[in-house]
Amino acid sequence: MTVTKMSWRPQYRSSKFRNVYGKVANREHCFDGIPITKNVHDNHFCAVNARFLAIVTESAGGGSFLVIPLEQTGRIEPNYPKVCGHQGNVLDIKWNPFIDNIIASCSEDTSVRIWEIPEGGLKRNMTEALLELHGHSRRVGLVEWHPTTNNILFSAGYDYKVLIWNLDVGEPVKMIDCHSDVILCMSFNTDGSLLTTTCKDKKLRVIEPRSGRVLQEDLSMPLIEEEIDGLSGLLFPFYDADTHMLYLAGKGDGNIRYYEISTEKPFLSYLMEFRSPAPQKGLGVMPKHGLDVSACEVFRFYKLVTLKGLIEPISMIVPRRSDSYQEDIYPMTPGTEPALTPDEWLGGINRDPVLMSLKEGYKKSSKMVFKAPIKEKKSVVVNGIDLLENVPPRTENELLRMFFRQQDEIRRLKEELAQKDIRIRQLQLELKNLRNSPKNC
Repeated sequence: MTVTKMSWRPQYRSSKFRNVYGKVANREHCFDGIPITKNVHDNHFCAVNARFLAIVTESAGGGSFLVIPLEQTGRIEPNYPKVCGHQGNVLDIKWNPFIDNIIASCSEDTSVRIWEIPEGGLKRNMTEALLELHGHSRRVGLVEWHPTTNNILFSAGYDYKVLIWNLDVGEPVKMIDCHSDVILCMSFNTDGSLLTTTCKDKKLRVIEPRSGRVLQEDLSMPLIEEEIDGLSGLLFPFYDADTHMLYLAGKGDGNIRYYEISTEKPFLSYLMEFRSPAPQKGLGVMPKHGLDVSACEVFRFYKLVTLKGLIEPISMIVPRRSDSYQEDIYPMTPGTEPALTPDEWLGGINRDPVLMSLKEGYKKSSKMVFKAPIKEKKSVVVNGIDLLENVPPRTENELLRMFFRQQDEIRRLKEELAQKDIRIRQLQLELKNLRNSPKNC
């Protein structure tokens, strides 16, 4: 008889990120007194870069968001100036990755807008956008900048369409129309040649964005499946390509679990969990060049705590004893210089991101400037379809907005008709006078 000996020793993986821990900023380094939006849309309502923090706020009569310089921590005054040009709730905001004072927003008013934040932040309310982009027939839920190309922006609306905008000309240059329900998320591969979307129809799609062709749909065989917990809340995933770490944060939950991803089995390895009793509404993420490399910080969240009106920075730190630069946890990373122009990318060229080192600490400001094109009001035709043609409303809010627009149009037409009636009567009198004049007798 053969006896097989079993080893019951636990299998520990050697990983430099096994002891990563989350460190919450002191209260004086948080942002307090912020009326965070109560909108239930499944977005983060927060965007951050190395200079500014932007947060969608609760407001009456249209949509608005705050933009606060990062060094201006502490309590924010109630009358702090806002970006408030939208006519409906703001649903998403994203900073331009190559020009750090340019931010895109999208709204229930069906528009996408591009804003330029002045040096040092806002001194008064901003209502005029650099660029207003109209092409969706319903509210716009998502915006994403292309990762390697300057001035290419993607937007996804409740009309189930993804529009690709060339901001050099201020027009949509492509419409992706392959979804059968609301698009929940958009993400790119490293060079931006592929777009992945998740949709309310429970399908994940891999799309070639310039052709609109769906390469794969509904990937149904996962490499690994992980049971997180029994809660039904939405999970926000954040992947760090430099450290191969995946962070999972639950909406309405206070915890952030993190894992390491590898190309070999077991593919996904649990590392640790950051715990907090305060539930998060959304999370902003600092770009790599905004991290504190001297503290071995590899990721930083900005957590929205709605009940407290608080934005709380959470640093993910690799514990190291040495004060010297830790090159093994900071590989070359995508920087703030674009690899392509819009015409190059639209012409079919792909290039990897322009990489930078974080060794000296990144302080250089971008030299790029956004120049808004001069636009005329006209119909928006993409793929032979007028994107601004009338579409039946699907929600009560859309119905109300359409109703009020139609009421305004009816009022305008009635006034125009009344003016024309007066003019007709005047012309009839003039004609009658001419006929009755002695010269015509």
